[in-house]
Amino acid sequence: MLNDFRFGLAIFVQTSWTFARLSWMIVSTNRAMSNRPGELGRPGSGKRRLKDLLSQSDNRCCADCGAPDPKWAFADGFNMGVGASLSANIGVFICLKCCGVHRSLGTHVSKVLSVTLDEWSDDEIDAMIEVGGNSSANSIYEAFIPEGVSKPGPDSSHEQRTKFIRSKYELQEFLKPSLRISSGKSSASLQSSFSRKIMDSFRSNTSQNQSVIFFFFYIFLFSLFPFVFYVPRMINVEDHIQVGMVEFIGLLKVKVIKGINLAIRDMMSSDPYVVLALGQQIVQTTIIKSNLNPVWNEELMLSVPQDFGSVKLKVFDHDTFSADDIMGEAEIDIQPLITSAMAFGDPEMFGNMQIGKWLKSDDNALIDDSIINIVDGKVKQEVSLKLQNVESGELELELEWIPLDQ
Repeated sequence: MLNDFRFGLAIFVQTSWTFARLSWMIVSTNRAMSNRPGELGRPGSGKRRLKDLLSQSDNRCCADCGAPDPKWAFADGFNMGVGASLSANIGVFICLKCCGVHRSLGTHVSKVLSVTLDEWSDDEIDAMIEVGGNSSANSIYEAFIPEGVSKPGPDSSHEQRTKFIRSKYELQEFLKPSLRISSGKSSASLQSSFSRKIMDSFRSNTSQNQSVIFFFFYIFLFSLFPFVFYVPRMINVEDHIQVGMVEFIGLLKVKVIKGINLAIRDMMSSDPYVVLALGQQIVQTTIIKSNLNPVWNEELMLSVPQDFGSVKLKVFDHDTFSADDIMGEAEIDIQPLITSAMAFGDPEMFGNMQIGKWLKSDDNALIDDSIINIVDGKVKQEVSLKLQNVESGELELELEWIPLDQ
């Protein structure tokens, strides 16, 4: 019975927080539109609109540590499903060091995009504009930082950043009290007080009609889940999600180019996708339907810890009604790439040239020697792999090393 209560409570907390954030999104949208009428909403190129947003004064410093000139954007991924867009999340601009922490939390908490390296869709840019910038997001997520808790600075350690960022986004410890949910009161009392808090929280920024809608939503929600308030304690997020204190040395961009002669796992073809894993991080490509020679040209990003190992690669066939079938695997040794990049330092100081090589051997899945080059000021490596433990299949990739100071 207690497990049922906890399950109900988890549903309630998740649903309530989603709609509370939706309420805030409407408020911030109205505020942004009133403060900057037509400034960023007008038609224009995506890159230009993103640059205009980044040039606003509150977005010129990292939302988490205050470091100048942030080049990454983070979207709160609470309850994000595969393919979810930024439009339902809270977006802020962050620095590369804080970006490494966000990536270590996993995609269930964070989705991170580079302002300069990643391609942004119009929907993603629109979502960032709707949020209103770092100040608007921090007014919610940092509304009540307890005494004795200090916000990290640009020179803070990785441990300090991790502790603060987890508390801010994952555990949501600094939210406005009006958005917090407490146990121990009666169902009727909580129905009244929580609905009143939601009303008071948004009355000053929203129209009367919006407030009435949210009021009746919460009354309806409480009528569905009155039993959850008898649970003796809230579910502790830390019981379910464990993130180690990991120091990152850089980022690895993996461009999954294409597959060649992949194995058949359905009647006549397969629906392949690629999964990459480095430590606790897992990223994957989109699924391409009915294709044994798929072309992805899709870029995935991994944070590289100080004690890194090989990148584990697996190809799967997507099945709707059963477990996905594996279509081969391989390991990518990233040591030659990182060693070569660090030996040459700033690649922008050099012209296009070869700086290293990962040699083909019986102990790896390489089809040919993998050459490491400086190309237009970037350290890149072309990799052709023969998939292992499968009857056929090859994969072509391009790796790019991005140091922390870039």
